[in-house]
Amino acid sequence: MSASIIDGKAVAAGLRARVAQAGAKLKAAHGIVPGLAVVLVGDDPASAIYVKSKGAAAKEAGFHAFDIRQPANMSEKALLAQVAELNADAAVHGILVQMPLPKQIDSQRVISAIDPLKDVDGLHPMNAGRLLSGVYGAKHGLVACTPLGALMLIKHVQPDLAGMDAVVLGRSNLVGKPMAQLLLQENCTVTIAHSRTRDLPKLCARADILVAATGRAEMVKGDWIKPGAIVIDVGINRLSLPDGKNKLVGDVAFAEACLKARAITPVPGGVGPMTIACLMRNTLIAACLQAGLAAPEI
Repeated sequence: MSASIIDGKAVAAGLRARVAQAGAKLKAAHGIVPGLAVVLVGDDPASAIYVKSKGAAAKEAGFHAFDIRQPANMSEKALLAQVAELNADAAVHGILVQMPLPKQIDSQRVISAIDPLKDVDGLHPMNAGRLLSGVYGAKHGLVACTPLGALMLIKHVQPDLAGMDAVVLGRSNLVGKPMAQLLLQENCTVTIAHSRTRDLPKLCARADILVAATGRAEMVKGDWIKPGAIVIDVGINRLSLPDGKNKLVGDVAFAEACLKARAITPVPGGVGPMTIACLMRNTLIAACLQAGLAAPEI
């Protein structure tokens, strides 16, 4: 078997085009232009690249983009004041505080300070609770971007997931937990695995859908994959090569997995583009919710 490669760039481009079209209709009908504020504390190079790409995507969609840079020694009190200011700004519909934050700042406290209707990362306890209770989506709240994008890629391959056996490797609030909840809402039977799970290879080998979000380079080997499985690789790891160059790889040993899987996401070019596309989608939905308008189902 040779797996088909799930083209995250192409699927994301389609979603971004639909978001831009819906945004143009929102502006024409109601005079509302969605606004996304991204706050970067410090000068981490990787975070700076992510922030730049998010701002560019917002502008491409026709949104207002607010790029806010703060020094690495910013206090938690000052950042909370910044969040409060953005909460009160009617031109800002979505707020994203780029992670990780410097050690002097409690990330969860900052996330909890964001207005849930402006929490386009979908990480506020209220939005996480809505997802847990099954009351989420364009009519109710915002869902974490990376797992939402991963689910869209899975459904691009297999629209009906009912009854499928899914294993999620990783239990983070950012990916693992919301990913499991989304798959449950699709009527999958879901197992969350982690570093202390016994016999991971055997557990993974029974999965019709395997989502890897461990942060460990090429941890998932080919013999962990059930023949015909859909494999979603959320990881992005930088490996140093003997010639001094770097190579980006996922949490799955890609070449080995391709021999077993039905479909698989590449790294890069898989889940990453979908995360930013879903951020734009969430910003559009947030603008509609704050205006008391029905959000488009996109």
